[in-house]
Amino acid sequence: MTDATLTSGKTAPARKTGRRDIGLKGRYAAERRFRAYGLIAIGLGLLFLFLLLASIIMDGYTAFRQTSIQLNINFDEQVIDPDGGRDTSSMAMLTANYPLLAQRALYDELGIGEDDSDAQRDANALLSQGVRTQLRDMVISNPDIIGTTQPVWVLAHGDVDSAFKGQFDLSIDESRRRVNDRQVAYMDQLAEDNVLQQRFNTGLFVNGASSRPETAGMGVAIVGSFYMMLIVLVLALPIGVAASIYLEEFAPKNRLTDIIEVNINNLAAVPSIVYGLLGLAVFINFVGLPRSAAIVGGLVLTLMTLPTIIIATRAALKAVPPSIRDAALGVGASKMQTVFHHVLPLAAPGILTGTIIGLATALGETAPLLLIGMVAFVADYPATPFDPSTALPVQIYMWSNQAERAFVERTSGAIIILLGFLAVMNITAIILRRRFERRW
Repeated sequence: MTDATLTSGKTAPARKTGRRDIGLKGRYAAERRFRAYGLIAIGLGLLFLFLLLASIIMDGYTAFRQTSIQLNINFDEQVIDPDGGRDTSSMAMLTANYPLLAQRALYDELGIGEDDSDAQRDANALLSQGVRTQLRDMVISNPDIIGTTQPVWVLAHGDVDSAFKGQFDLSIDESRRRVNDRQVAYMDQLAEDNVLQQRFNTGLFVNGASSRPETAGMGVAIVGSFYMMLIVLVLALPIGVAASIYLEEFAPKNRLTDIIEVNINNLAAVPSIVYGLLGLAVFINFVGLPRSAAIVGGLVLTLMTLPTIIIATRAALKAVPPSIRDAALGVGASKMQTVFHHVLPLAAPGILTGTIIGLATALGETAPLLLIGMVAFVADYPATPFDPSTALPVQIYMWSNQAERAFVERTSGAIIILLGFLAVMNITAIILRRRFERRW
């Protein structure tokens, strides 16, 4: 019967089979949802990052400009050294009434008479109190300017700086703002004469702590952070690498080494403030090292960075193929020669990358430094790591507690500087890794 049907040229009707439901549509939908969730998460992350950076930059870019007034200052000898004793005593030039020199020059610039005390008081408020230090340093560095008239850019007061940058609403009643109408008129007059300008704020990078925002800078914090990072690098790198080599290449595999490895991994996750408490108890209370010193900060950050360096170094050592070790041992090299002549050089890029990332993490730490007293008001540069100093994140923390408007922009400006340092260190780590990375 079947053969007859086939030979007659007719085909048998195809049997309809039901489509097997294997959930393919649902799986594709789940995959699309997962991709959408990932894109949303990345988008939100980029959005918040953009908002953070935009907020910091918008608030902080003005900190890199500082309002100054150019005055023709007469370094009157009768004011600086009326008794002529500067050749025998340096105190004469240290204690002179330098603000009077700047005030006289400002009166001449604004056309204020000698008898107009109200106008003089308002004009004096345009000048920063840092004028004393600025002119004193000029005279001490070059005593020959005594008796001459020099054009000098002196710092304007912090309120004038904020008003000139548009951070104050000058249209409101003068009783509600820190700059009165007469001072605003003086500012307009000086600006029209082109002697009131915003100039690059070098003081932000070279000055120390100050209660006046226009003279406050991060110079001491930068030097203190440099000392701390130097101590961390000198101590943490050799100790961490040595510990990693021993644990990875020489230590017997037993319960004790397992406990050590587990504890190293746990130490990497301990909150940084715990290391601050440890440093306070050991280095300050027990050993007696000075508070607010870079040496203590460096030691605390060394303890905090060591687990990170050890973990990164061990990972780099593990990444070296066993064939390298076998080949070295096969030609008669000792275990130590194999490690130091072959394995360690090949693992160096990974070790260097882990070290730089560990240093970058330590550079941004604040909590342990607060506990060891790095929040001290330090105006002078530390000559050694044992001298009082502060650090970049702590300086930001201190400025953020100030109520004056001018400190707000300096806080954001300092954050920009700190982020710049961290970005440079991370970019350096990436470049070094790509430059020396080897693939097997």
